[in-house]
Amino acid sequence: MSKITITSPKHCGAKEGLKIKSNYKKLYFTLSALFTSILLLILLIWLILHPAKPQFSLKEVDIYQLSLLGPNLNSSIQLTLFSKNPNQKVAIYYDEIQVYATYKGQQITGDTPVPPFYQGQEESNLITASLVGNILPVAPSLGFELGRDQTVGRLVLNLKANGKLRWKVGTWVSGRYRFNVNCVAINAFGPSVPSAPLISNQGTQCSTTL
Repeated sequence: MSKITITSPKHCGAKEGLKIKSNYKKLYFTLSALFTSILLLILLIWLILHPAKPQFSLKEVDIYQLSLLGPNLNSSIQLTLFSKNPNQKVAIYYDEIQVYATYKGQQITGDTPVPPFYQGQEESNLITASLVGNILPVAPSLGFELGRDQTVGRLVLNLKANGKLRWKVGTWVSGRYRFNVNCVAINAFGPSVPSAPLISNQGTQCSTTL
């Protein structure tokens, strides 16, 4: 005589409830694992994409002309900058660079564009630019400042660059970031400007902000 087992509706409902709970647990663990993986990926990308800012130093500054004609100034300066990417895993696209000179807080040359270039990991480049100011209006006090510096025998200029760059990691390229560079050049400056250019080649380290 065989035994007949009859499952009650209540027992079936309990088994179905356990099955649903098990499915929910699997879904929960899957979503948790996915969320954790995304967080780890974001952390890894942040660690990789937290690059050190580029380094600039002043190699040479040659001043060919710096003369006042009434309220206007004429200037001609040749500039050489040394640029280095200190990052081991991040390359740099320099999309825009404008270079100019200032004296006593006044801009004494026009903005000179530098052609865009790519800088690989731990790569260095030399940037040269000819800075020219033709009949630039300046403050009346600039003549007094030039005369005083001639008496002291030292001329201090600020060579500045600003532009936009992008970081590159593998095939991924970031959005654009604005950067500013400020370099200080100190030139010997006698009572009269000699025919030869005033040369400064101290290799001064520049400040860079992003």
